[in-house]
Amino acid sequence: MNLENKELKELFELANKIGNKRYHKLTHQDFENYRKFDYWRYINGDYECGTTPESKDWVRKNSDSYCPICEDNYSEKGGKTIDHKLPRSQYPWLSMEFKNLWVICQVCNQEKGEMHWYEYEHYIFVHHANLYLAVKAVRPSQLLQSLND
Repeated sequence: MNLENKELKELFELANKIGNKRYHKLTHQDFENYRKFDYWRYINGDYECGTTPESKDWVRKNSDSYCPICEDNYSEKGGKTIDHKLPRSQYPWLSMEFKNLWVICQVCNQEKGEMHWYEYEHYIFVHHANLYLAVKAVRPSQLLQSLND
């Protein structure tokens, strides 16, 4: 299936359809993957204990000094954080899928919250049209394609 020519609404419906189908078939391993993220991300899996060296290394390798959404320096926006493009709450089996992770600033992460990726794209288009192309450029299309296969 070619996702490149699909409208945003079609992508959102497809992602929801795939997600809902898979969500209702969650396995024990899916929940283990969900917890693995916390242990990979935080010392002892606890946010208050700080981040692990492994997640810090991953962030260094997968980001520069600027947020890919707002293009502001992370230090000017309260720091950086690892975000799931397709949220863990809806796609727990993708918690440790690195294609689903990206580094964004704290402000953009708070604004995105638990929005589904395509819902977020629509939100950016409506509220921050000047940022839309930057967000569209990092769509999780390959990830969605792999889920559809």
